[in-house]
Amino acid sequence: MRREKISNETRVNHEITAGEVRVIDKDGEQIGVMSLEDALKEAEDQDLDLVEVAPEADPVVAKILDYGKYKYKQQKKKQKQQKKKKLKTIKFSIKIEEHDFNTKVNHIKKFLKDGHKVRATVFFRGREKAHKDRGYDLLDDIKEEVQEVGEVDQKPTQKGQVVQMLLKPGGD
Repeated sequence: MRREKISNETRVNHEITAGEVRVIDKDGEQIGVMSLEDALKEAEDQDLDLVEVAPEADPVVAKILDYGKYKYKQQKKKQKQQKKKKLKTIKFSIKIEEHDFNTKVNHIKKFLKDGHKVRATVFFRGREKAHKDRGYDLLDDIKEEVQEVGEVDQKPTQKGQVVQMLLKPGGD
């Protein structure tokens, strides 16, 4: 019983309110259902903590483990999930064929569904630079195609030889 009130989302040791708990030892083996007092004594004998891992179960599931390590692993898992969300870039040309356009739009939809932001970029080469309006039209078409899974985060802007727009997950 080294720690009392540590976290408001995970109950540890005497924070657990259930009368009976299903206990799992540090190796993942199920010990069985026992009273809270017996489970706390078992955890104390091993110099570890009793952590409530499934509060909605009947009876409540509690695991005997080192709470510091448990919290650290939870934090690392959360950080890993947050890192997965990245900015993806999809490049278009104003001479793009319909099939290629649809393929790239499907990639954008997939990225948006996965929670990533997407930068749609239209490149201009040579004489295409005189037709910037076609690039804006292409970005408008993209916006219409992905509106059910994404929305514009940054309106189309021109930077040198490219026109780009940033899309974020969400939408209708």
